[in-house]
Amino acid sequence: MIDVQAMPFIADIPRVQAERRADETAFWFEGQSTSFGELETRSNQIANGLISLGIQPDDRVAYLAKNTDAYYEMLFGCAKARAVMTGVNTRLAAPEIQFILADSRARVLFVGKEFYSIIDQIRDELPDLMRVITIDGDREDWDYFPSWRNSKPATAPGLTPLADDDVIQLYTSGTTGKPKGVQLTNANYHAFFRQAAMLDWSSYAAGEAVMNAMPLFHVAGVNVGVLAAAQGAKTVVLREIDPTAILKLIPEHDIAHAFWVPAVIMMLVQHKDVGTTDFSSLKLVSYGASPIAESLLLDAKRIMNAGFNQLYGLTETLGAGTYLPPQAHDPAWGKLRSCGVPWPGAIVRCLDKEGNPVPTGEVGEIAIKAGFVMKGYWNRPEATEESIRGGFFRTGDAGYFDEDGFLYIHDRVKDMIVSGGENVYPAEVENAVFGHPCVADVAVIGVPDEKWGESVKAIVVPKPGQTPTAEDIIAWAKERIAGYKCPKTVDFVDVLPRNPSGKILRKDLREPYWAGQTRRVG
Repeated sequence: MIDVQAMPFIADIPRVQAERRADETAFWFEGQSTSFGELETRSNQIANGLISLGIQPDDRVAYLAKNTDAYYEMLFGCAKARAVMTGVNTRLAAPEIQFILADSRARVLFVGKEFYSIIDQIRDELPDLMRVITIDGDREDWDYFPSWRNSKPATAPGLTPLADDDVIQLYTSGTTGKPKGVQLTNANYHAFFRQAAMLDWSSYAAGEAVMNAMPLFHVAGVNVGVLAAAQGAKTVVLREIDPTAILKLIPEHDIAHAFWVPAVIMMLVQHKDVGTTDFSSLKLVSYGASPIAESLLLDAKRIMNAGFNQLYGLTETLGAGTYLPPQAHDPAWGKLRSCGVPWPGAIVRCLDKEGNPVPTGEVGEIAIKAGFVMKGYWNRPEATEESIRGGFFRTGDAGYFDEDGFLYIHDRVKDMIVSGGENVYPAEVENAVFGHPCVADVAVIGVPDEKWGESVKAIVVPKPGQTPTAEDIIAWAKERIAGYKCPKTVDFVDVLPRNPSGKILRKDLREPYWAGQTRRVG
């Protein structure tokens, strides 16, 4: 259970837990354990180190690396310095990483060895970046994180956090191809904790083991470790998704709780070692971020013999919104296609074009009002105003409520594709494909994919006399955008369907591929 009163701010978590259980393990990573006492000391050192570099409240500090336990030291250290931790998607291409670091005006960057060459490539385009600190060493021109951290005082920095302080900034893909920085505050997390304390799925006992295999540039990955630390649980951190390692670590650490996207659940269910894995410690698996097939869900329940809990939310709502509790996963309830009921303190509505609630059973745009809704988009006041109206965040998803108050997602008002938990906007992919010398027109849609929920498909109109191949188009895109955003398949047509104003009719393009699919998004 989360002691919300004792920990009103993110910065309070290491101190309170160090007072209560200094010698107990907070994080485990690749054979190394960090106690809560060490977490408090190290986060103080990082805070003091950042302050000594001239970091001021509200400055952004970026993290570009695969998962490590050190991320959480940095997160809590930033919070104590009243700086803002900005995770950068490790799957992005160099121009996309440059945009995020420049847009956030990051002053300090913690970087993993896999990304040194990218930073070298874009360093001259980052005038606000004053210091690069390497997590893995091997760079004489950059500070080495452990040495840098350990040389700093372990005393508390003495800054007083504020409820409105941004603590985390995560970037979402943009409908116009430019990502937007989501500002998540201490007040957002306080509201998140208050509501999580009312829910069984998010209640971890002190000392229980919680697995975090999700990337730390996603809100779900961040939240797993923060929720666990706030309750005195042990977080087992994986560098990246590795089904073999996941199955091995579950019995080794008596993992009780985990969050996996459906693609990971499929990897585990289909793994050669799943039949010999001891799942007896596993109490609850939470999942979300992309569609899941009912047959996969039932197979996973049978194999793992654990409770399953679906979560629906967005980065802009701190990953919260609705949840489908374990008991509703009984097929007899008839709710497996639902994404559940609203969190206790959240108001979730389906609205018509005028912003009015639609009747039960009718489809409208899903909107969420709660204390965990973001402050706004960093330096995007117009986008913030468009997205948050009357206190309600407009999700862009279309759905409806049944007579029992369970929410069902029907389709998307916007055209975003969710593939393996990653958000992909068609405009961003189209911009990359359009530059191909043989392409006259292009539309990008999401189509059903058994493994990833959706995959990216480009529908291309070739220029007269040109005969590009799918391989040509995909290779061209891979040079310009992250691999997960690139089309996995390409179809060629003579003309794209458009309305009288020239807008591509994506619904018409999607329909043949989604015909017969009972669950379109998750």
